[in-house]
Amino acid sequence: MFDKLMEAIGLTPEREHNPTERFVVSVWFAGLAIAITALVIYGAYFGLITALILRAEFFSLVASAGLAAIGLRRGPLWQRVIFYALAAIVLIPGFHIHASYMDIVMRGAMSRPADLWIFVGLMLALIALVRFTVGWPLVIMVVVALGYAWFGYLIPGQYGHSGYDLRRLTSTLMLSTEGVYGVPMGVAVEYIFLFSLLGGLLMKIGTGEVFVDMARGLTGRMRGGPGMSAALSSTLLGTINGSAVANVVTTGTFTIPLMKRTGYTATLAGAIEAAASSAGQILPPVMGAAAFLMAEIIGVPYGQIALAALVPGLLYVVALMLAVWLEAGRLGLERDPSAGFALLRDTVLRRGYLLIPLLALIGFMFAGYTPTRAAVLSLVAGLIVSVFRADTRIGVLGLIQVCRDTLVSVMPIVAAVAAAGVVIGVLNLTGLGLMLSGLILDVGGQNIWVILLLTAFVSFILGMGLPTSAAYLLLAVLIAPALTQLGLPPIVSHMFIFYFGLVSAITPPVALAAYAAASISGADANATAVEAIRLGFVKLLVPFLFVTMPGLLMLGSGAQIVLSMLLSLAGLSALTVAFAGWLWRPLRMGERLLLAVCAMLVLWPTDVTATDTVTLIARLAGLAGLAVLLRRASSAPPRQTER
Repeated sequence: MFDKLMEAIGLTPEREHNPTERFVVSVWFAGLAIAITALVIYGAYFGLITALILRAEFFSLVASAGLAAIGLRRGPLWQRVIFYALAAIVLIPGFHIHASYMDIVMRGAMSRPADLWIFVGLMLALIALVRFTVGWPLVIMVVVALGYAWFGYLIPGQYGHSGYDLRRLTSTLMLSTEGVYGVPMGVAVEYIFLFSLLGGLLMKIGTGEVFVDMARGLTGRMRGGPGMSAALSSTLLGTINGSAVANVVTTGTFTIPLMKRTGYTATLAGAIEAAASSAGQILPPVMGAAAFLMAEIIGVPYGQIALAALVPGLLYVVALMLAVWLEAGRLGLERDPSAGFALLRDTVLRRGYLLIPLLALIGFMFAGYTPTRAAVLSLVAGLIVSVFRADTRIGVLGLIQVCRDTLVSVMPIVAAVAAAGVVIGVLNLTGLGLMLSGLILDVGGQNIWVILLLTAFVSFILGMGLPTSAAYLLLAVLIAPALTQLGLPPIVSHMFIFYFGLVSAITPPVALAAYAAASISGADANATAVEAIRLGFVKLLVPFLFVTMPGLLMLGSGAQIVLSMLLSLAGLSALTVAFAGWLWRPLRMGERLLLAVCAMLVLWPTDVTATDTVTLIARLAGLAGLAVLLRRASSAPPRQTER
């Protein structure tokens, strides 16, 4: 029993340091994980905790656990002592704001001398946490933001300002909901941790395995079934964990070896897994928790965001599944003999009840419950269904592990949103955010496509390596205003930057999801990333369609929505075939080029309802060309390559 308890709270068998030290830190980490879980669930269900207090306590507890764990992994004693000291120091802001809340309100959040010292400690702890959980880029952004706020008076021209001292920075960044404890931290405590907890519980009770087996049952008997199963199961799992990298390491250990055994190359197997794992970031209901952030920032109901994201996400999945099927045909790959509808039927009948928590989540939200209350009730549903069978019961130690694993998974996100809060607070304080948007508009001039390309490039650069929600948050503040000033609907602007903020998961030089998949498949990392881009090209193209076909985001009349869907499906499917170079038979280069040209004519870059002669001729010519080319390709006898 003692050994199981040590495993649950995270005490590993290695003894690089004093066993007592490891025991104390592990118990501290697990205890804070339980406390954070209780705090989040209580705040989510009852909503009786003031926003500033809830966010401050949440960050203090998460940061303390993280810094203690980082300290345990350091080698020299003096480094460990520093991190343990920071773990204690970072607890002070949360308790200070809790104890002094009414006093802070009465003095209008004006800082006092004691507050200044607490703020300095908070910044040091934050920078240390960000450095070792997210990396140097965000640390540099925080330091630059603070330096700009302090030394802005030295900058000439419109980008300079009068400068802000430590008292003003303390008031804005720590004693209000404009800095570290701003909207990003609110989303982290109210949504990100809660939905990560739900995802962790579902994985623990076996819902993830149900997804995998259902995907195998649906697609396993098709040509190249293991690849289809990998794409579908990774997509489904991604909808509940929202992290492309976590998805790869969770499902890839099973799907990548299976694909390699049935004939997929190591590079292609890793690319399929990476492209599929990144689908969960753009599919409702969670979208890496960015859906909730977007709803808060734009000021629309969450349901509208989820509905708008549904069609583009499904287009990505359909194009990816088609690409995998075409690749299997091109390579002449086998089917999965152990899969099929018998497996699907057996999975649904024996373990289908494990999907009840997810169905409950959707049902509660449609019934009008807030997402947070719906998530809490779904957690309860998950605990209830877990007791039905002995192999899904998790017990007290299992619950401790779920709490601990959730804390580990969300710690980089919490660190990132805290850092983003500092940057956003400084941008709002100095007015630089609006000036950056103006700079993009100045460079782009009056050409909307130049501005879109600039925005896409900047979004890609700023989003590299960041968690889904953190990437979106920075871009929503820095870049989205440039698009809204062009007259685009807010949801179009925010979805555009959201997509380009995420493509770095499969795009070099970062490509974290592709590199993680390559580490499992044994293939070259950059080659895997290039293949993942080819398979997941929709992520790069469909954001531009938001501008010309807003019906994809459920904007406009019913006819506009349907027409946008049909044209997008036809054009993207044709491009997928052109990139694969195979449809029943190998396609010649000329045929592939003609397919690509016809597809782009169908996706003609103007409003989908435009009735000018050039637009109509282009789209009709594209559709006619696709019909002729596809008929020509399918009329030839299929290549006999099945083994």
